[in-house]
Amino acid sequence: MHSKTFRISIIFIIGFIITGFSGLNAQTFRDKSEFTQQDTLRGSVTPEREWWDLTYYHLDVAVHIEDSSISGSNTIQYKVLEPYQIMQIDLQEPLNISGITQNGKNLAFQRNGSAFFVKLTKPQNPGEVNEVVVHYSGKPIVAVRPPWDGGFTWDRDSNGKPFVATSNQGIGASVWWPNKDHPYDEPDSMLISVTAPDSLMDVSNGQLRGVDEQDNGTKTWHWFVSNPINNYGVNINIGDYVHFSEEYEGEKGTLDLDYYVLRENLEKAREQFKQVKPMMDAFEYWFGPYPFYEDGYKLVEAPYLGMEHQSSVTYGNGYQNGYLGRDLSGSGWGLKFDFIIIHETGHEWFANNITYADVADMWIHEGFTNYSESLYLDYHFGEQAANEYVRGLRLGIQNDRPIIAPYGVNKRGSGDMYNKGGNLLHTLRQVADNDSLWRETLRGLNRDFYHQTVTSKEIENYISEKFGLDLTPVFDQYLRDTRIPILEYAFQNGRLMYRWGNSVSGFNLPVDVYINGEKTRLQPTTGFQGMAMEGSDNYELVVDPDYYVGSFNVLGD
Repeated sequence: MHSKTFRISIIFIIGFIITGFSGLNAQTFRDKSEFTQQDTLRGSVTPEREWWDLTYYHLDVAVHIEDSSISGSNTIQYKVLEPYQIMQIDLQEPLNISGITQNGKNLAFQRNGSAFFVKLTKPQNPGEVNEVVVHYSGKPIVAVRPPWDGGFTWDRDSNGKPFVATSNQGIGASVWWPNKDHPYDEPDSMLISVTAPDSLMDVSNGQLRGVDEQDNGTKTWHWFVSNPINNYGVNINIGDYVHFSEEYEGEKGTLDLDYYVLRENLEKAREQFKQVKPMMDAFEYWFGPYPFYEDGYKLVEAPYLGMEHQSSVTYGNGYQNGYLGRDLSGSGWGLKFDFIIIHETGHEWFANNITYADVADMWIHEGFTNYSESLYLDYHFGEQAANEYVRGLRLGIQNDRPIIAPYGVNKRGSGDMYNKGGNLLHTLRQVADNDSLWRETLRGLNRDFYHQTVTSKEIENYISEKFGLDLTPVFDQYLRDTRIPILEYAFQNGRLMYRWGNSVSGFNLPVDVYINGEKTRLQPTTGFQGMAMEGSDNYELVVDPDYYVGSFNVLGD
């Protein structure tokens, strides 16, 4: 499938501007020429990728716990878009491909790092739907710090039973299975067949179609995903699971809610997972219907913190509220919910429904999902709670490098894509000053980009169109620059003078201010403009704290 306002002293301002400007030179990304060939092969739509459109995967893999190895195959079905005879398939070392066939015939292939180039003998005619079968095996990379440093996790539960899982957003799905490892293209559906010891259970994405019992003490679980799925969202979870379930009556009907947890944690899970239905209420209100009713929703306990695997959200937050028991915002509101349940499920809308077409635009996933935490609080605890939470997250913003990275080289931008991305969206909500418009914008994104891969520019243009404003300089400021914009102002001779400083060219963010307690909306640009004042010559200006900007009286009054 293609497709907290703050006042700043003069000394700090001067220092900030100097370091801010120098930082644009010193802290920006490397020139693209400095990236490696492997970066390009992984991160670009190569000629060997662009001619074919994914339609279906059947991943059939056996997990050999005794020696931490895997073996199996992936059937890759595709539609030919234009004639071409070389196909790129990706699989990372130390795994190896032992053979590739089409229509039962062996195909020649060459390896270049993680990219395999397959020579197809059958003519590839536009419009045809063909398939290749890739056989592979080996010992996959072991995750050191999952989910951030991904791969396989081979663990044991408190009873000594195997507890195995995959996580691979950063490193890539090709760390454990052969696929078209680029986010721009997704299969329309997928079958995942996992063989593991019959004393355990595998839980993967989608709905369980069946379980086959083998003669060698193993079982094969068949999970079918009937919607497009990004490859990093595909997962394996093997453990001594117990299952309980419930149903949610949502906007599109009845949604299956299934929970798979280790046997010793069943009662904890029954209590903690009561947060799921209220969460669905909040997210369906703000974002629209859950995007994968056909595949259901699962929470699956995992031997790491958690991940947004599509329809199979993994959970390892210790059955406690906050982020491992901590409030990341420092506001107190972050302890009102289980961070992993809320955040990772928010990704079902922003990451799994709407997916970046290049990892450089990862803020689409993490900025919106960061803000989903605030919207959950807004729905259940009110707007003040939401505002205090999102403002508190500003202490985690580094402003070290741009949020959007270079394209085509598998490069992610600054970690500010989370907290700064969320505060950008919170700022835009203030600009809208109309929650009906804001809600319709968020729901519209999920409706109009339903099950699509997108670019940041598409999202930016959509929001601009909904607002009836050209927000291009605003997005450039927060996504492609590292500086915090400063509202420079002064009261002189009965007039308020104001402009945006420390900003990109043409920065035009409307901003709400309080002058002696009275709310006024200003329309600053990067050039000074004036507004006549009446009454007292003693004025105080305070910027609405829900805008992520600074302010500075240039006369120092």
